[in-house]
Amino acid sequence: MPRPLPSRTALWARRVLADRRAVLGLTLLGALVLLAFAGPALSRWEWTDTDFTAIREPPSAEHWFGTTDSGRDVYALTLRGMRRSLLIGFCAAALTTALAALVGITAGYAGGWIDRTLMWGTDLLLVVPAFLVVAMLSPALGATWPLLVAVLAAVMWTITARMVRHMTISLKRREFVLAARYMGVGPVRTVLRHILPHLASLLIIDGTLNVGVAIVAESALAYFGFGVRPPDVSLGTLIADGSGAVTAFPWLFGFAAALLVLTVLAVNLVGEGLRDALDPAAGGGAR
Repeated sequence: MPRPLPSRTALWARRVLADRRAVLGLTLLGALVLLAFAGPALSRWEWTDTDFTAIREPPSAEHWFGTTDSGRDVYALTLRGMRRSLLIGFCAAALTTALAALVGITAGYAGGWIDRTLMWGTDLLLVVPAFLVVAMLSPALGATWPLLVAVLAAVMWTITARMVRHMTISLKRREFVLAARYMGVGPVRTVLRHILPHLASLLIIDGTLNVGVAIVAESALAYFGFGVRPPDVSLGTLIADGSGAVTAFPWLFGFAAALLVLTVLAVNLVGEGLRDALDPAAGGGAR
């Protein structure tokens, strides 16, 4: 009896696991996520605790990453900031990719005035500086990070939406899509069954890379005072608070900066590995 052919998902998983960069990135990212969410349980200090007997103390057995100028534990603060940055990065990336897919597929499949209207709005957002938009909306955001996620997603989806539109226009002219339409299959079902699966690799790769983009964007905004607001923290706010004393008290800056670099590196490794595994023609195949 012939062995059944593996599914597309199984083939993708096999390619990803054969790519060393993807495996390295997934391992590093998994370790960082585990540290961010399980690491606080290893310390007796909460991120809101204050030790008035230890002011700007260097790393020690009592405070592993040292303390701030107010006696707060840098280890607990850094992991809290890392959790917030990861949540913002993953949520913003997911929302960005979903919005890009929705707009791009709708414009490419519907065509006509719907396509022209959506692309006009996309082009308008492309020429508006994203930092200026967030800075203008920042006073209304307050300390609510979900609104920051929404704003980041609102300015990050445009380029991907154009790519999705072009691919959708090409796909809807293919024989299997034309056959489905001639057989009376509805637009929604046609998109879900015949177009979206062919866009899956692009959307997965885009979503992965957008995690790093969103984390860096949030950190940059926080550095300039437009990101997460006190009393909450993110890696960006910790880097901003510690940058003024980086030479005298490097632990206030160094640990948050190192974790930010490692997080973005891990996400980029995963994204590049997925690109090569899911679209070998774009990256030369697995290495």
